[in-house]
Amino acid sequence: MRIILVGQAAFAEKVLDGLRANGHAVVAVYCPPDAAGGKPDPVKARALQVDVPVHQHASLKRPEVRREFEDYKADLAVLAYVTQIVPQSVFEVPRLGSICFHPSPLPKYRGGSAINWQIIKGETATAVSVFWVDPGIDTGPILLQKPATIDPDDTAGSLYYNTLFPLGVDAVIEAVQLIAAGTAPRLPQDAAQGSYDPLCRDEHARIDWSLPVQRVYNLVRGCDPQPGAHTVYKGQLVRLYEARAQLGGQYRPGVVEAVGADGLMIGAVGGAIRVKRVRVGDRKIDAAEFASQQHVTPGIRLE
Repeated sequence: MRIILVGQAAFAEKVLDGLRANGHAVVAVYCPPDAAGGKPDPVKARALQVDVPVHQHASLKRPEVRREFEDYKADLAVLAYVTQIVPQSVFEVPRLGSICFHPSPLPKYRGGSAINWQIIKGETATAVSVFWVDPGIDTGPILLQKPATIDPDDTAGSLYYNTLFPLGVDAVIEAVQLIAAGTAPRLPQDAAQGSYDPLCRDEHARIDWSLPVQRVYNLVRGCDPQPGAHTVYKGQLVRLYEARAQLGGQYRPGVVEAVGADGLMIGAVGGAIRVKRVRVGDRKIDAAEFASQQHVTPGIRLE
């Protein structure tokens, strides 16, 4: 089939390779503009290497994008890790429409921070979904889903890179093969089971140390690496990374109970959180180094 690939980063790069390996003609790649002074996007670099045209529009809502899509006479558009809005005027152009990857068991956890929220809310099971694009946000008919497990110590980063990334690439390639064979289903999503969460930002990432330790730990895991669950020390945001929960015991919520080479132990209700790395501003450092520099000692209470 003739396919237009819309996406970015290593995920879209692997999908590009997989589509070509299965005999499909990727006729164009669309990815966001390169950041000033940054490296080219991996899918852009790979596409240029194999002589696939690349388009980088600041907005896919521009009229010329539809005209370009029409000129390519594609059978299908594949949306693989897309952060730009793809309007209906564009996704409806290919002969068979468009499909999209999403890292959740749709219809649950629609939205751009699906991985974060699944961990924050304590889920232990997840899935990757490939769906037919429609005008809603992650609401189109399901083509394919593959289940996965969320490990108790998974972060948003580890869940994506170790599990959902490779599983998702395989799912997208399999979905395209089903379409090529004429056997791809269109299973309507159950709107009653649907949920949508906002982008996970700083206002969602503030730690309330009075909560049970497992809820605090889920927040820290779900915000690692972005946006970084945060507490306050001396008026500055301190973001916590590479944490582990210690369940049980009597600890004072929000109080630094221990400082050592293995990091900071901070009390919560029914346990404590041991943090190995922190970030203040743009710099991420070992928690032990932070404690030494900022004179953090046992007994100090974090806001």
